Amino acid sequence: MVSLDEKNIDVEKLARKALNSQDLFQELKEGVRSKDNTTRQNSFKAVQVIAQEDPDFLYKEWDYFQEMLKSPNNYHKYIAIYILASLTRVDVDNKFERIFNDYYGVLAGDKAMTASHVALNSSIIAHNKPDLRSRIVDILMSIDDIHQGNQKELIKAYAIEALGKIYLEADDKQLIENFIKSQLDSKSPKTRKMAQCFLEQC
Repeated sequence: MVSLDEKNIDVEKLARKALNSQDLFQELKEGVRSKDNTTRQNSFKAVQVIAQEDPDFLYKEWDYFQEMLKSPNNYHKYIAIYILASLTRVDVDNKFERIFNDYYGVLAGDKAMTASHVALNSSIIAHNKPDLRSRIVDILMSIDDIHQGNQKELIKAYAIEALGKIYLEADDKQLIENFIKSQLDSKSPKTRKMAQCFLEQC
């Protein structure tokens, strides 16, 4: 019997066991919505391992995580942001295209915790969904206009990190460079550092 509320649990081992145990997988699936922080984190980390190593196995649960994206609970949203981004690798039914506005609506919200991770995961989505790449780049460079919270400058650091990963595959390289150069004077030290790092190719 696995105790998901144990600290320092081996989440990779847990994930592999869940691939062969429907009961354990069900526990993990329910665990990502747990009110207990340790249970939720262990479950999320194990499910994320599954999403990365065997996304086809998890793809059938897309609707479950899509529902979490719309939750008023920011922890649930955070988990959905990561899982759905990982599952775009096997999204043969183009389900992400149908929730694009909902996903990036989180970036346009007022919560820095969730918005920053939408920005960060954008590089994964842009890689897996090249038809959406330019649209994603435009959104990441429009944080000043779309994010409703007051930590826009910090969120740009996550956007720069994603744009740096998108850059080599992007058609709009000059636009990306110009945006990142404009962040060298950001009020956020983290954003300034990320911009400098990109320009120095560190």
